[in-house]
Amino acid sequence: MPEIGATLREARMRQRLDISDVEAQTKIRAKYIRALENEEWDLLPGPTFVKSFLRTYAEALGLDARLVMEEYKQRHERLADQDLLPITPPTTRERRGRRAPGIGRDVLVAILVVALVALLIVLGRNGGNDDSSPSPNTVAGQATTSTTPAKEKPAKKPAAPAFARLRLVPSAPVWVCLQAAGGRTLIPGKVIGPSDHLPAYRSKRFVMTLGNGSVTLRVNGKSFDVPEVRNAVGYAIDRRGHRTVLSPTQRPTCA
Repeated sequence: MPEIGATLREARMRQRLDISDVEAQTKIRAKYIRALENEEWDLLPGPTFVKSFLRTYAEALGLDARLVMEEYKQRHERLADQDLLPITPPTTRERRGRRAPGIGRDVLVAILVVALVALLIVLGRNGGNDDSSPSPNTVAGQATTSTTPAKEKPAKKPAAPAFARLRLVPSAPVWVCLQAAGGRTLIPGKVIGPSDHLPAYRSKRFVMTLGNGSVTLRVNGKSFDVPEVRNAVGYAIDRRGHRTVLSPTQRPTCA
């Protein structure tokens, strides 16, 4: 198979399409389309976006997207440095360093002795009291009844909601991969824009990867702005609407 970029460029020119035409059809920015045709992968946001843009561009030109993706993986994908590191068991010094500090045996024995002596002193004082002495609650030969304030019942915690409600409101084109609980894909790694009318999703948990900050998240009726990022940002949202930032290895790719 010839170079990937040349294949894309030739297919576009055979169909007499300008880059602006492809941009309008695929919602991929023109600078990224040129980077794909020139195989300038470093100008793209990241490997996840490279594969998504390649698939979208190839399908728009009527090419076999699967062959284009396989060619990219064989030529350009490499194992990450951390995947090449050997797995070694922890050394004896590391195992000793992980052992939590404990209380010495002598200190523990001393604490027990002091507690026992204190208990004997308290029992001795209670045993020396004269049972015939009048009770503090007895006045003029009549026993008074002490009143104990009623204990307040602890307030019940509100039950956790069964589902979280999520809606994405883009303000500009943004690449989105959105999955619900159980790995169910809701937005399969594509570019969405302000003209897309997206529904409100319901799930016990959401995980997502966003290409930039041009989108507002509405979770359980509350709006959250996504900060502008260079490469991508990922979130996990639970049924209460709590958000957790995901590390690059935890972000879904929808690939």
